[in-house]
Amino acid sequence: MSENRVVQGRMVTGKKLAELIEDGSVMEAESIQDADRDCPDCGGNVLEVGYMPSVTEFVTGWKCQDCDWSETDRD
Repeated sequence: MSENRVVQGRMVTGKKLAELIEDGSVMEAESIQDADRDCPDCGGNVLEVGYMPSVTEFVTGWKCQDCDWSETDRD
């Protein structure tokens, strides 16, 4: 799987994708994966990335490749 993916017309790494989901910086991120779902807003492709926004937290986030929709697994 490629390390970089196109999201909303920009080439992003796992860390940059995590920063788009968080709307801020993250400490570390895994490689980008394809999620087995479609965007609920536009029907586009959804990508998944696991990342650490802080030392004590690991989050899985999802982001549409085509629109602004994103969500995380936080409660």
